[in-house]
Amino acid sequence: MEAAGGGGGGGLSTMRAVLAILQWWGFNVTVIITNKWIFQKLDFKFPLTVSCVHFICSSIGAYVAIHVLKAKPLIQVEPEDRWRRIFPMSFVFCMNIVLGNVSLRYIPVSFMQTIKSFTPATTVILQWLVWSKHFEWRIWASLVPIVGGILLTSMTELSFNMFGFCAAMIGCLATSTKTILAESLLHGYKFDSINTVYYMAPFATMILALPAMLLEGGSVIDWFYTHDSIVSALVIILGSGMLAFCLNFSIFYVIHSTTAVTFNVAGNLKVAVAVLVSWLIFRNPISPMNAIGCAITLVGCTFYGYVRHLISQQQAVAPGSPRTNSPRSRVEMLPLVGDKQDKV
Repeated sequence: MEAAGGGGGGGLSTMRAVLAILQWWGFNVTVIITNKWIFQKLDFKFPLTVSCVHFICSSIGAYVAIHVLKAKPLIQVEPEDRWRRIFPMSFVFCMNIVLGNVSLRYIPVSFMQTIKSFTPATTVILQWLVWSKHFEWRIWASLVPIVGGILLTSMTELSFNMFGFCAAMIGCLATSTKTILAESLLHGYKFDSINTVYYMAPFATMILALPAMLLEGGSVIDWFYTHDSIVSALVIILGSGMLAFCLNFSIFYVIHSTTAVTFNVAGNLKVAVAVLVSWLIFRNPISPMNAIGCAITLVGCTFYGYVRHLISQQQAVAPGSPRTNSPRSRVEMLPLVGDKQDKV
């Protein structure tokens, strides 16, 4: 968290937060652009294999960070909880990453990143439909610009691909499901991003390895024999896996250097940076209405985060209010969308 002190301490804290955000942006945008480069420029059109490489690199990186570098203490998990709690979470975690890479294989970065911004809406809707939770009107109102922006962006996307669009939307549902399940399955464990990867990435590798070999193995072998500059291509593919782990490490750093509000705003600005950089590199066509739809979505996400912050502040200031003390109030003020949700 950012220090509240003033003077030199406040300036140092601000500088630390800015550096944390910049390195987080750098790793995040680089991972996205590298993956798109692999699919489009290297013609390595195998999202399952790319995801598997990421999981293997993340497993190794997390082991080194915890056991060799001692960057974080290992959170001990009971053996039975690894299968009863961690494995189901790892399955959803795996689907989330795979679907993100599948969508990136078929649609532009700008469109994929905009669709991912739909996650707050899918999380609230899932909790309402499946878990029968209720939220006050301000939460629902804050979702309107997000939904409207996504609809406008989808209808005006010049490089629209239905398969990639569906993969990205299902990926949003997977992200929301992971967030909601974490509340119950990981209850009692306070995982940071490094420990999350340490436990989930090996399970994700185990889950994905066989499907990747069966569905893409033959085509990957053919690519090895037909692609020029195989060494440089492999360096890029393996490098994307190492960058994926570094992204998790950067999330750990930024979470501990910023406030929830700063993290929310920086996350939405990060999407804008990724969209701009991807357009500069790949030059995918973006219509004016498409750009407006993307902007509306990002503004909506920022507004949603602001509304959640206001409600959480009200709960903190007035913990004895009738609403919070009532037995299971009909209005469950806040959805289970962590302001600082760890991402892989």
